[in-house]
Amino acid sequence: MQPVFRIAGRRTVCSACGKNASLRTLASSTVDALRLHGARVVPELPRMHALGTRALSSSVPRRSSPASAAAASNSSGAVDLGDMVPMDRIRNIGIIAHVDHGKTTLVDCLLKQSGALSGSTAMQETRVMDSNALEKERGITILSKVTSLVYSGHRINIIDTPGHADFGGEVERILSMVDSVILVVDASEGPMAQTKFVLTKALARGLNPLVVLNKVDRPTSRPDEVDSELLELFLALGASDEQTSYDIMYASAKEGWCARDMDMAAQYAAAAGSADRAGGSMAPLLDAIVARVPPPAGQRDGAPFSMLVTQLEANPYLGKCALGRITSGTVRIGDRIRVLEPGTGAVKEEGKVTKLFLRSGVQQIEMAQAGAGDVVSISGVPSVSVNSTIAGPDVDTPLEFIPVDPPTISVTFSVNDSPLAGREGSQLTSGMIRERLRREAETNVALQIVDDGKSEAMEVRGRGELQLSVLIETMRREGFELSVTPPRVLFKRNPANTRAILEPFEEITIDVDHQSSGIVIEKLTKRKGELKSFTDVADKARLVFHIPTRGLLGYASEFKNDTHGTGVMNHSFLRYDDYAGPIDKTRKSSMVCLSSGTATAYALNMIEPRGRLFVRSGDDVYPGMVVGELSKDGADLEVNPTKAKQLTNIRAAGKDDAIRLTPVRPWSLEEAIAYINPDEAIEVTPTQIRLRKQITDPVKRKQLSRKRVSDIDDLLD
Repeated sequence: MQPVFRIAGRRTVCSACGKNASLRTLASSTVDALRLHGARVVPELPRMHALGTRALSSSVPRRSSPASAAAASNSSGAVDLGDMVPMDRIRNIGIIAHVDHGKTTLVDCLLKQSGALSGSTAMQETRVMDSNALEKERGITILSKVTSLVYSGHRINIIDTPGHADFGGEVERILSMVDSVILVVDASEGPMAQTKFVLTKALARGLNPLVVLNKVDRPTSRPDEVDSELLELFLALGASDEQTSYDIMYASAKEGWCARDMDMAAQYAAAAGSADRAGGSMAPLLDAIVARVPPPAGQRDGAPFSMLVTQLEANPYLGKCALGRITSGTVRIGDRIRVLEPGTGAVKEEGKVTKLFLRSGVQQIEMAQAGAGDVVSISGVPSVSVNSTIAGPDVDTPLEFIPVDPPTISVTFSVNDSPLAGREGSQLTSGMIRERLRREAETNVALQIVDDGKSEAMEVRGRGELQLSVLIETMRREGFELSVTPPRVLFKRNPANTRAILEPFEEITIDVDHQSSGIVIEKLTKRKGELKSFTDVADKARLVFHIPTRGLLGYASEFKNDTHGTGVMNHSFLRYDDYAGPIDKTRKSSMVCLSSGTATAYALNMIEPRGRLFVRSGDDVYPGMVVGELSKDGADLEVNPTKAKQLTNIRAAGKDDAIRLTPVRPWSLEEAIAYINPDEAIEVTPTQIRLRKQITDPVKRKQLSRKRVSDIDDLLD
């Protein structure tokens, strides 16, 4: 039998020989040093601590209704949702995970089984925390959501965070509000790129995570191997002994149960398929939160009120509301408050509290007063912004806030100046676009708006293509028409050597079928990617690359084609490093329209043999519009898709019925942003996405191509 090292408290114990070793000593060495005697190192199974006289039952609880669960949860002490509860009965916890590992579904289960959604229509919905229309359509969390539930006489404030790396700014700000985090990891996929990112931020804040291995009921789950991978990740990130001795829960958020060990999880999984469907619940996880998460620190009595704003909410009746965790003191409706600017402490505005809200489930509960440790929304100061400090009249020093990692790419927003502009949208002017982007920057600190005030264009800097595409999609649904340039990487000067150039690098994790791994490695290597590891995970090959951000721009569509849609790619920002050199062009040249009018099937039938078409018969086109991609590289080809067949007494018009064109798939924003060349742009309207040249005049376009400037010189900060 292979010996196993399991973590017990701050020490490791070998199951074969019983030898003890200090975890601190082992953590400073390589991971291989942990595997003494060839043993596999995995965390010890969870050790749950009793809270007071209340012991956690080891019996298999039957699935209960939300109403009965709520009644049971309040049996040890009723808590009124609108009351200010003692600080020792508050638990503030965040849910962090890689995208699609099930954290939003997990929050759904906690809310439903605790009774927080009783009596509301949300009981019949899935992913109730994803309230945004784009979140429901894409199946991802974009904005952080705050909610609370009452369990065992405690108020548990839960914050659901995004899982995609492009929205990492939300995760960084939320960590200042919580005292611990639940790290949700897929029991099949294991730790992924965003898992490492969010865990790094949590460990740096000194938080002790509670790990939940989700989807353990799947046939492909491998909990022991994922345990070992998690331990290696904790050690590689420099976790302390206390952080490394984390508790592990085994769950299936989709089925609505959680267990303290795999034997119990196997019972629940087997019971889920039985006729009576007797199984577990989320009670073990709620018990773990109450027992393991420390109550918030701070002082209420005799301390001045202060709160750091982490998120803004729009209320149709009250205007702008500031959400955050109260750091010290208490606040009541009618109290005088003022807003301190982050960093400087300058008084931005003075006012009074008009409303106090606490979110429970999907509802807002009005409160008369709140104190340190509470996560609340405050209205009454409309000029407040994210990272500002709301405090009493006697406070002059702003609270510290977490600086957000810098953006790595940028795009330029400008008015839509194409010949088809103004046909669909209602928000057309540069002033409207500028005001909308400024409002976005107030609530989304991961975005930076660069406006020189002299031109109609504004540069928007962000984390990735997905973050920017979500912003563009939101604006087009609001009636905006705009033109967007392709994403460009933000370079920097090396502080140690001003002649050297630094560029952002990303860590990319790819899961593909083994037969597709060769083409993926070949293409990423050409894009200056460096293969760091190649491992087998279930029936897939897992590739980990370090690659310049430039190398990822435009690769998403190629990756889908190369892996036939079966590959999964995730990436997160790694660091700024030395410029990796030029990257070979991967996209073919364009077919550019040279006339205005309506595309005809006759003309498109003659153009299609040259390459792939982007327009259909009957579409409106104009000079400078990109209507297709050439099948071979070279100079752009100017074509006339509006040419009509000349009807005479010799030609028969009925022969047009025999034309069969290849169907054209409409562009999505992500595909268009990743596809276009540096000299092209995207025309975005409420119903259309078109590709075009930034300069539509063919003569000016040819003149400018001879004077092209390096993207480094153009974008260097």
